[in-house]
Amino acid sequence: MSAVLRRGLLPPVRDDHYMRLPDAQVVATRALLAVRENIRAAITARAMMCVYGNTGHGKSLAVNASLRDLAPHQTYRIQFRARPTTRDLRHELFYALRLSGRPPQRPIEFDRTLRGALAEEFRVVVCDEAQWLSRHCFEYLRYLWDDVDTDLAIVFTGGNGCFEVLQSEPMLESRIYVWQEIPRMSLAEVQSVIPAFHPLWATAPAELIVRADTEAAHGNFRAWAKITHLMLQGLREADSMAVDEQLLRWAYSKLKHRRAP
Repeated sequence: MSAVLRRGLLPPVRDDHYMRLPDAQVVATRALLAVRENIRAAITARAMMCVYGNTGHGKSLAVNASLRDLAPHQTYRIQFRARPTTRDLRHELFYALRLSGRPPQRPIEFDRTLRGALAEEFRVVVCDEAQWLSRHCFEYLRYLWDDVDTDLAIVFTGGNGCFEVLQSEPMLESRIYVWQEIPRMSLAEVQSVIPAFHPLWATAPAELIVRADTEAAHGNFRAWAKITHLMLQGLREADSMAVDEQLLRWAYSKLKHRRAP
């Protein structure tokens, strides 16, 4: 399906992992299981929730994987990479909800169209990178959610600053049903999760996994995907099957930062 046709829908499974890492698996970490249960609760309550945490900790993966199980045909995503206006938000919702025709010209007509669509059936609206939304955009989403006729749950997800941005809007903050922070994985969890994350690590020495996390990955899923991708590249270039310290050091040479944040 083309990017245009997929607009607003959950991304394909192949997009879950950084750089579409081949053969990577979705692993049931403690954070993912908690996200799933919290989204289930938010759906049941028709509520708003927020999933936040530092870049690379697996927020989007956990939310997308959970919603594929819980509401695959009722989920619609919007995402911004810069600060949108309320007009931008209206248009993004219009296309994400896959409404027919052309977007209305007047705000009052636009609002009536969106409220009507959101009253037709239950929907989960995911606002990814929510830290980019302005106060006016948050107010508009609250306005849609507060409408007595609309039937929706809203999941805000975001990286650095998302929690602070939502907390700073009292009218919205008071309506958030669940707050969930996604922390980096502990070393103990890394040791149990990473062998299941990718075949490269399934038979790797346990001490190599500990060293990779301690020296470079620091419990960050995106960093693990990057290191794995580099090591696979190294294996192809060396025509080797040896997952060892030499290969790990070679991968390190490609990384800019290796210190714990």
